[in-house]
Amino acid sequence: MSSLSQKKYEEYAYVLDFSPRGKSQMIRGREGPILQAIGEERLSLLEILALNGVEFQAGERIYIGKEGRTKIISVLGKLTYEEISNDAISDLESIAELIVKNNEDRYIDIFNSLHPVTSRLHALELIPGIGKTFMNQIINERSRLPFKNFDNLQERTNLKEPTKLIAKRIVEEISGSSRITLFVNR
Repeated sequence: MSSLSQKKYEEYAYVLDFSPRGKSQMIRGREGPILQAIGEERLSLLEILALNGVEFQAGERIYIGKEGRTKIISVLGKLTYEEISNDAISDLESIAELIVKNNEDRYIDIFNSLHPVTSRLHALELIPGIGKTFMNQIINERSRLPFKNFDNLQERTNLKEPTKLIAKRIVEEISGSSRITLFVNR
């Protein structure tokens, strides 16, 4: 369902939580500056070992690719929603919204290409705030001309804050409360 690229590794992640003296959940006995983050591309929850003495802010975009890391030592592994901290959980939706805004072209492309899941359910309806009325409006509008960006989508359909709605859906998918994924690579 997802039209995200099939890269195996994340290049960038957004910080959800940072503990300068944390304990790894992935590697027993591993302690140090530990980050919990969400990958920009695949939306994976990650545990990252940072360099000593480096500070991080929630929502900060950091480079985690293979070559030329400046603030982190390594990606320790993937976390489940249940393994992330309460601070990470409380920031997840706003940081997911930031990812959607910063990658608007990719998400508007997905929005333009979502299709029926079954004969009675369209993928658009899985996004919170989109019922049959908005779904029909969106399908009619995009069939005439694909949406260029979120402002264009809002103007043509009156759908309020699509980035927030997509972020809500991303959190539902990450938390496992949805069987069907539109945005998260499992």
